[in-house]
Amino acid sequence: MTHRSGGRMALNETAGQGDGTVAGPTLESLLSVMGAGALEPYTAPRGLGVVVEGVTVLDPLEAGPPRGQVVLAVGVDPHSAAAVDVVREAAASGAAAVVFGPGRPGRPPEALRAAVEDAGTAVLFRTAWCGWTELVGALRAGLVLSGVPADPAVAAVLPGDLNGLADAVAVLVGGAVTIEDVESRVLAYSSTKEDVDELRRLTILGRRVPEWRVAAMREAGFFQALWGSGDVIHRPAHGENPERLVVAVRAGGEILGSIWVAAAGGDLPPHASDTLRSAARAAAAHLLHHRSHRTHARLVEDTARALLDGRGSAEVLTERTGIPAHGHCAVLAVRPGASCKGEETGRLCALLSVCCGANGLTSVVVPVDQGALVLVGALHQDVRRAVEQVARLGKSLVRQVADAFGPETRVGLGTVADTLAALPGSRRSADLALRALLSPGEHRTVASADEVAESIALNQMLDTLTGPAPAPETPVARLVAFDAGNGGGTLVRTLRVYLDHFGHVPDTARALGVHANSLRHRISRITEVSGLDLRSPDARLLAQLQLRLLERGGREA
Repeated sequence: MTHRSGGRMALNETAGQGDGTVAGPTLESLLSVMGAGALEPYTAPRGLGVVVEGVTVLDPLEAGPPRGQVVLAVGVDPHSAAAVDVVREAAASGAAAVVFGPGRPGRPPEALRAAVEDAGTAVLFRTAWCGWTELVGALRAGLVLSGVPADPAVAAVLPGDLNGLADAVAVLVGGAVTIEDVESRVLAYSSTKEDVDELRRLTILGRRVPEWRVAAMREAGFFQALWGSGDVIHRPAHGENPERLVVAVRAGGEILGSIWVAAAGGDLPPHASDTLRSAARAAAAHLLHHRSHRTHARLVEDTARALLDGRGSAEVLTERTGIPAHGHCAVLAVRPGASCKGEETGRLCALLSVCCGANGLTSVVVPVDQGALVLVGALHQDVRRAVEQVARLGKSLVRQVADAFGPETRVGLGTVADTLAALPGSRRSADLALRALLSPGEHRTVASADEVAESIALNQMLDTLTGPAPAPETPVARLVAFDAGNGGGTLVRTLRVYLDHFGHVPDTARALGVHANSLRHRISRITEVSGLDLRSPDARLLAQLQLRLLERGGREA
């Protein structure tokens, strides 16, 4: 329960309140249960094994925080001199860690890193997609869960194994179990062999409670009663629906979901309510583990993402993955084919990880918009051999991903870096190479930045030009205006392909799928309508640049 203490807000002072012998959870265990997606480790000089005794919101008007606290530096810019003072004061008080907000883009100043290394206190950053309120709730829940005793049957279930948890609870209560989140989506269900009712069948098949059922329960005030109650709710049998028991799962005031038990093949036993009540307390850790989205993997992913963005800690990534902080490493940027939709990102990342493993390389895969970044480390100590390793991996990845997601797959190879801390540069070169491979007329599927240097330079030049619309009164502007009302884009496309093939009629005709005489007629019509002088190098260059800009802006018919 939140309370005020000496002007500072202290949240769940210890996990084992009332027992001075309980040391409390470690920073690593706290991250594991409360969800790694909320925090990015920056650096932890003493590792993540430090004991956490509570969570404190920084109050600059008060003395240093109590020992063992995770200090939330709300409102302190990590790039400011004040951040250095906060770290030093926290270390002097024996704080477990300091959490800063996302702050300005870019790597924090060296002054902060030096202060952290000197003080020894771990520093983490709140992710941009997790507000302070959500973070406090997750930390409170994690602290509470550290002292929750588990039922032996439930304790045997691996953390986060919700299907295993559902089966264990089903055995304990003697019914068919469904575990749901707060939005009535099915997270897991027991493999009950007895016949089940139609509502359970529809819920499992749809992976959520049917909308009509949710609406009815909401209108009846059921959810208000469920989330407000700390006890098991009994719903008597009605028609074809058997009796049900339901209990909310919560931790530290955070509602995580619910567990439903339906009678299957007979009445529920008398002890079912007591058993379900106990199971719900132990289930909280599993639901938090699930909510954190593959806790360990997510922590590694978030740490790698921060490092690639120039914010994170090479040391923490080394601790989590075993990739050496010093040694050759690189980034590959992967864009899958058109058949890879948003919901298949997990499948893409799994495929990339397997491919890297098959090539004998240690990797971390980070999903990004429309694709993924692959961080590979522990490459050969000879830089030439390391470059060859990256090239072989790129060719392997493009084959495997193209087979799974389509021939449009492209892979940009980043430069080989000599330390993990230098990976942002490798990431930038990989992104530039990938963008060049996606340019019109580029047929290669995998390349490094130096192999597509001309396309990169052209892209950078086009980036400096304003807007896709061609300047008025130029030949291309006149052609676009004419083509929009008469040719449906045919003449614009013809000119672009003609210029791309250096005015070679046979090659252009084959690319367009027309007869050479038809092409010659089109070219004559283009020059007549637009006034373009194809004999002028400057006119051809300007036309090509304008056509590229049109293509970029989607203005081409």
